[in-house]
Amino acid sequence: MVGGMLCRQVRVAWRTLFPRRLSCSRQTIDALRGECGLEIGGPSQAFMPQGVLPVYPVAARVDSCNFSERTVWDKAVGTGGLSSFSKLQVPGRRYIAEATNLSPFAAESYDFILASHVFEHSANPLRALAEAVRVLRPGGLLVVVLPHKDGTFDRGRPVTDLAHLVEDLHAERGEDDMTHLEEILLCHDLSMDPEAGDFMAFEARSKRNLENRCLHHHVFDTRLAVEMIHHAGLQIIAVEPTLPFDIHLVARKLPQGAMPSNKKFFGQETSTAWKSPFPSDRI
Repeated sequence: MVGGMLCRQVRVAWRTLFPRRLSCSRQTIDALRGECGLEIGGPSQAFMPQGVLPVYPVAARVDSCNFSERTVWDKAVGTGGLSSFSKLQVPGRRYIAEATNLSPFAAESYDFILASHVFEHSANPLRALAEAVRVLRPGGLLVVVLPHKDGTFDRGRPVTDLAHLVEDLHAERGEDDMTHLEEILLCHDLSMDPEAGDFMAFEARSKRNLENRCLHHHVFDTRLAVEMIHHAGLQIIAVEPTLPFDIHLVARKLPQGAMPSNKKFFGQETSTAWKSPFPSDRI
């Protein structure tokens, strides 16, 4: 028992002194240094000083938006509040807005957009992604983190295909959509989601999804994540799947009319562009 506690303390101390970084971290941090960004959702551990991609400490300002003044992840978001993650940083402003309708923000008004574990909670992720791209200036970076099914409670569900996401986009699917509820209740791995409680508690929470947004409407592997970003017309810079369950993507908004060149991130060529620790990515 004491030995286990000591090992955990050593691991925490080691990660504090020598935090794990993504291989694209330095390049991305240099690009975002002194820039102003918007985080959809958040705040996120990945972007903290000890995170895998510590954006907060180097940005000039990071505004944020959430779907509600109170969420299960951030108990009191509030609207118009200020937050900062560095003594040198201008405090960012907090907004209440749906990821699929960023109407408080003008087009091309931010240098970068952050979205960690956001798009899986949207019934219309391509619409949410389009809104993120709209408020991003040309040349700006989008940083996305998605959950890989292999490491989450989604592991018993089939991966969503891009055609389904496109169908949701064209159907103008709203956040009140419950198309996937039956599949979720059948396949959700409660052993990997202790906060959900037993099945009855999970079912009750799931039926209140418009209120809490806990459901993962869609299921991602690395290929779907790449396809989604490419579909948005973005130039992919880096794709890094990492344990225990994250897919990290960094992409650039191109000038109007320019076409992305993302071939190396697809198909058989992916072995030179990204490597995955997740078994289903290698099938």
